[in-house]
Amino acid sequence: MNKVFANAAEAIHDIKDGDVLMLGGFGLCGIPENCISALVQKGVKELTCISNNAGVDDFGIGLLLNSKQVKKMVSSYVGENEEFERQLLSGELEVELIPQGTLAERCRAAGAGIPAFFTPAGVGTEVAEGKESRLFNGKTYLMEYAFDSNFAIVKAWKGDTHGNLMFKETARNFNPMMAMAGKITIAEVEELVPAGELDPDQIHTPGIFVHRIFEGVNYEKRIEQRTTSPRS
Repeated sequence: MNKVFANAAEAIHDIKDGDVLMLGGFGLCGIPENCISALVQKGVKELTCISNNAGVDDFGIGLLLNSKQVKKMVSSYVGENEEFERQLLSGELEVELIPQGTLAERCRAAGAGIPAFFTPAGVGTEVAEGKESRLFNGKTYLMEYAFDSNFAIVKAWKGDTHGNLMFKETARNFNPMMAMAGKITIAEVEELVPAGELDPDQIHTPGIFVHRIFEGVNYEKRIEQRTTSPRS
């Protein structure tokens, strides 16, 4: 099976209107920049995007929001995007806000073949509305379902032609578990090497989970919030 694609446009060629996408990254770190740009160019609409955050107005998933390609956003943090706020308040965008740990576990459960699980996160809040609850040892837990996505789109530091991936620092947050969870996983990498060149002990996602891989270009690597201490 040849997993190597020439670029993002080829790798996302069969993503269609209405698909459910997982998009890796944490803040603006480790996001699949090339694939997001290709999706904007492709013009697919009515997408459901599962991601820890919604990017900012002019970068990341914010680009898809600006072009009105997202129907529903499933996230745990969305505070940096004014267009997201506008679409939410105007009723243009459906939003499911969930605790960050629950988001992570719904990704992990999908990759592990676990259809549902119980968690105490969200009990007694709006998160619990309409969800089954159960008592375990006198404590209430909510039942949450694993995600069901058509594609998982992730970004790694290095990868090989068999699809094995290495993530760097903060990018190793949601990317590895999302890579396991998609029906089809597309990985863009900063450096693509021949199979056998990566240290087996340093591989974070085995190639068995990755269906398509390509070497990306022109990464911006923005900092979402730059905080510095005053000069002494």
